[in-house]
Amino acid sequence: MNKPAAETTAHNGRHRAGRIQGKGAAVIRALIAVLLVALWLGVSAAGGPTFGKLSDVQTNDQAAFLPATAEATRALEWQEKFRTSDAIPAVVVIVGESEIDQKKIAQVTESLKDLKGLDGEIAGPFASEDGRAAQLLVPLDSSAEADAAVEDLRAELSERIPEGTRAYVTGPAGFSADLVEAFGGIDGVLLGVALGAVFLILLLVYRSVLLPVTVLFTAVAALCAAILVVYFMAKEGWIRLDGQSQGILSILVIGAATDYSLLFVARHKEALALGQDRWEAATTAWKRSVEPILASGGTVTVGLLCLLFSDLNSNKALGPIGASGIIFSIIAALTFLPAALALLGRRAYWPFMPKLEEPLAPEELPTGLWGRIAGFVGRHPRPIWVLTALVLAAGALGMTQLKAAGVPQSELVLGQSDSRDGQIALGEHFPAGTGSPVFAIVDESAATDLLPQVEAVNGVSSAYLQAEDGGPAMAQAGRDPQVVEGRALISITLNDAADSDAAKSTLIDLRDLLHEQDADSLVGGTTATLSDTATTAQADLVKIIPLILGAILVILMLLLRSILAPVLLVATTLLSYGTAMGVSAWVFNGIFNFVGADPSVPLFGFVFLVALGVDYNIFLMTRVREESLVHGTPAGVLRGLAVTGGVITSAGVVLAATFAALGIIPIMFLVQLGFIVAFGVLLDTLVVRSLLVPALVRDIGPKVWWPSKLGRTK
Repeated sequence: MNKPAAETTAHNGRHRAGRIQGKGAAVIRALIAVLLVALWLGVSAAGGPTFGKLSDVQTNDQAAFLPATAEATRALEWQEKFRTSDAIPAVVVIVGESEIDQKKIAQVTESLKDLKGLDGEIAGPFASEDGRAAQLLVPLDSSAEADAAVEDLRAELSERIPEGTRAYVTGPAGFSADLVEAFGGIDGVLLGVALGAVFLILLLVYRSVLLPVTVLFTAVAALCAAILVVYFMAKEGWIRLDGQSQGILSILVIGAATDYSLLFVARHKEALALGQDRWEAATTAWKRSVEPILASGGTVTVGLLCLLFSDLNSNKALGPIGASGIIFSIIAALTFLPAALALLGRRAYWPFMPKLEEPLAPEELPTGLWGRIAGFVGRHPRPIWVLTALVLAAGALGMTQLKAAGVPQSELVLGQSDSRDGQIALGEHFPAGTGSPVFAIVDESAATDLLPQVEAVNGVSSAYLQAEDGGPAMAQAGRDPQVVEGRALISITLNDAADSDAAKSTLIDLRDLLHEQDADSLVGGTTATLSDTATTAQADLVKIIPLILGAILVILMLLLRSILAPVLLVATTLLSYGTAMGVSAWVFNGIFNFVGADPSVPLFGFVFLVALGVDYNIFLMTRVREESLVHGTPAGVLRGLAVTGGVITSAGVVLAATFAALGIIPIMFLVQLGFIVAFGVLLDTLVVRSLLVPALVRDIGPKVWWPSKLGRTK
């Protein structure tokens, strides 16, 4: 064989070997992608059914979330030693338009003795002084479903009460049942509304069918994985799961996973537009989005884990619950989504598949809305950031109007509430604290002397020393006070509803009195639990906010290789948070007419707005840094704003829509948190990230990257 022929044969052999090797690599890539998709399908199949089981490991008892050191917690531990029954009291109030027939009420009471879920003797009926109302204390089995037992009681009363009267079921059992009913939409309705809103937004943004479904499945798969972990943690007793945390988990994962997915999709679409094939595009998108996604998810995860330092167990539990959701959102966005898009290729965007585009020239900005906005910022940076900062600062002044000292238990559930109406009726005809007494644990030797002093406290309706059977001790009847380990229990009925500010004021007076007499005395009950919860939540706010800020600053400094830029980003996000809280306070007070806000609202608002708000700045500034390395900071900030404007705005709208979905759950805390985060995210997306930050960076110039080398370039 001559030399040219041999070379040709060798070349053809290498070519065939290359094709074979290329085909082998493609098969391996496809196999890996299919395995990743199959893995996430399996996780979803396992996690989906577990969603309905979360209620089995859920507790909504506020006392369970107090720290062990709180006086209400220590008092509750002692109360258990005095407890003669595990029943939950339901307070029944029967009210007539005029004086009611007490004999007929007695007959109603007799007919309730066969009530399903009854645990003990019914106390009453007790007639009001005006004769227009009667009261029953119905002990319900604590091991049964509270909402079912109360529903049965309400149904029985509606059939048996005399004409012209109205019966209400309130007290601890009534409030608990209404709360369980309000949380009933957490499992399905909330998730359905959030997913529906996200799907509609993605449909409008991408005008594609497959892509929204793929992104949504990424979010759902992440949620299913998080649910499996959260269920296991709650079942093993590592965390305390409540309805609020469960609802926040669903919304947080759907919103965050979609945001991370949109960032990846934007990079994937850019790579396809530059002519890369399906595998190259997926690889390029992964490499260019992994850092900002990890940094963004890291800020939220660290912010949530800072809640572990909270003394309030409900706050502490949300840390690992929310962090697990964010971690699986990151993993799903960087594994399932790349695999799915690599398999789909351009077809994922059908019918509007990416068209081939030429790379932009160094001095050229993308056309369209965001190109024009970038040009506007480039021409007037200083007036834009000064004016924007002043407007945001003015909005932040409303923070002083936020009433976050706590809300009455009767106001937790929005809309119609039988327990709330019953509490109002109870207060009109009886001491409103009936059924939810305060109790004091005192030294046995001083108990008899302390009792008249307790009764004399302003706001106390009556008080008695508890006997062995749980009733009042009466020496003349041979009923001695119950004594446990040298202590006695005083049961105290207040004039005011247990969850009212007046009751909390009386609680303070009682504690001052008893602590002065005996430093080891304890005062507990529903009022004490609510008061100590508010105090602990306010202390958490002061302790946790600096931790979150410090952690986020460190992450940003590592990501951006700068000190000045992270400080500016955190400062602008704090300003945005203040504005969101200020505007929310005006809305809550002037439009919704809320009586107040839960003490945890400012802390939760801070965690989500600062951590999630920094996300959008991370998306922007990582791209600005990337462009600045090539084109310089003045041009890089404008190019970064122009090319990320659409995707970040879409991500912000999606996250705002998911948190706004919390408004369908008639719980004041969730409605307030949903509004604050939705409004704050839109503010961050449309104002802070679009105007304030880029204008600041443009005005400062390369020095914004100080002390990195990029800060010394022109």
